Amino acid sequence: MTTAAGRATPAVIPTRHARRPHPARRAPRVLRSGPAPGLALCAVAVVLALLVNHLVPVVSPLLVAILLGAVLANAWPLPTALAPGLAVAAKPLLRAGIVLLGLQVVLGQVLGLGWGMIAVVVAVVGLGIASTLAYGRLLGVPAGLTLLVACGFSICGAAAVAAVDGLVDAEEEDVATAVALVVVCGTLMIPVAPLVVTALGMGPYAGGLWAGGSIHEVAQVVAAGGAIGGGALAAAVIVKLTRVLMLAPVMATISWRRRRALAAAGGRADGGRLPPLVPVFVLGFVAMVLVRSFLPLPAPVLDGARQLQTVLLTAAMFALGCGVRLGLVRQVGVRPFVLAALSTATVALVCLAGVTLAT
Repeated sequence: MTTAAGRATPAVIPTRHARRPHPARRAPRVLRSGPAPGLALCAVAVVLALLVNHLVPVVSPLLVAILLGAVLANAWPLPTALAPGLAVAAKPLLRAGIVLLGLQVVLGQVLGLGWGMIAVVVAVVGLGIASTLAYGRLLGVPAGLTLLVACGFSICGAAAVAAVDGLVDAEEEDVATAVALVVVCGTLMIPVAPLVVTALGMGPYAGGLWAGGSIHEVAQVVAAGGAIGGGALAAAVIVKLTRVLMLAPVMATISWRRRRALAAAGGRADGGRLPPLVPVFVLGFVAMVLVRSFLPLPAPVLDGARQLQTVLLTAAMFALGCGVRLGLVRQVGVRPFVLAALSTATVALVCLAGVTLAT
């Protein structure tokens, strides 16, 4: 093609008519496996954890799953293809398990403790969280890790840690450290609790109340209550489930404070929206508590829900355990361990004083 001046100009081919490269020459697509591989690994871990629990009933499948995940993650580098499935287990499955956990709480049993013991449980959770937050500031522990430890140690262990993480999007190393601290400190309390009960001359009932109000995980409470003997186990479980019931107001309070802080700063959570005033899984938990308390549910339904809850929480604990890297735990230093020890001691002492007054 030439211009009036006789100079040649290159022909312009419209873009819409440009020749596309041959399919064989295109860049290969990156195949995404989705959550299936990670969820399959969680399923294998759940089976192993339940098998260990069947052979040794005193060992909780949740604790076994955490240990399996931690050992696996530290022994071999986990493929990135597992990450989506582990993320599904650590959050959606965990929240579903927490919802079903509400079916274990009967308001009649909680009220049967008496208002004095209910006040003790509220004091344990409230003072436990407040004092742990204060300790964290004094020790210079990061605020996110301090909040995770405060709720995990004061309410219901690793499940509370993961629930808080779902609200505040804590750092991975903070979640891993908090879960590891729950496992270590709560497990140490299993043999310590019977020794303290014997040394202080507490009866089985009072000892069970104290164990239920002091130890972090439900499974750890069951182990300690069984070791104390007598009527300790039933009392310990009821008190512990009353602490679990405190998960609802605490999570709602954290969500409300975060919502207010984001609104004041003109910010938004991920997705461009403020977080809900009350998280959906908390509403589901409360709904299940009400269903169990006021509706006559058949025993097979309750047994099935309990087994499903165990499977979901065990899968979630395995996923959380996979985030426990010894290198990350070493990097945080000694201060979180001091924080965990102080939090455990404070919760135990507050509960001991309360049980003494209430009984």
